Amino acid sequence: MVRSVLDSFYLVCGYLAAAFMVGIGVCILAQIAWRMRGLTLDATEASGFCLAAATFLGLAHTMRHGSHVRIDLLTSRLPGRLRHRMNILNCLLGAAVTGYLAWNVGLLALQSFNFRDVSPGLLAMPMWIPQTGAALGVAALSIALLDEVVWLLGGRDSRYGAPDEVRIDAPVA
Repeated sequence: MVRSVLDSFYLVCGYLAAAFMVGIGVCILAQIAWRMRGLTLDATEASGFCLAAATFLGLAHTMRHGSHVRIDLLTSRLPGRLRHRMNILNCLLGAAVTGYLAWNVGLLALQSFNFRDVSPGLLAMPMWIPQTGAALGVAALSIALLDEVVWLLGGRDSRYGAPDEVRIDAPVA
């Protein structure tokens, strides 16, 4: 039950990230259409907010599918048990850092909401809206990292490595 809830949560975050990517495209197309009519539409700020939301909301989904860029120069050379323990430590450290970041970005969004802070550009959008997307995305990544720690503590191999990943030291056919 918990597994399906978490997987659904990661998937929803991935869909939200994709929706914000579409939002970037819509902003660009709107600017082009208006420019072709001789009018000016400044959607740059809205595109930036969509980019921030897409980036942060996509973190957990991307990690769960093994698509994050990982540099394992050290861990790849460790023996199996030590590598496994290092993966647990890395996930715990990542969860702590992203949890701390999520907490503070969440507090920033709450503060922006309480002070009715708006963006400085032409759009004057309430700042809590994009900040909430960033906080939710980082919190989702922190949850995904803790989920991975629980998985690893069960004695299993990590799930975040891509099954078809290319190793630099592997011979290329």
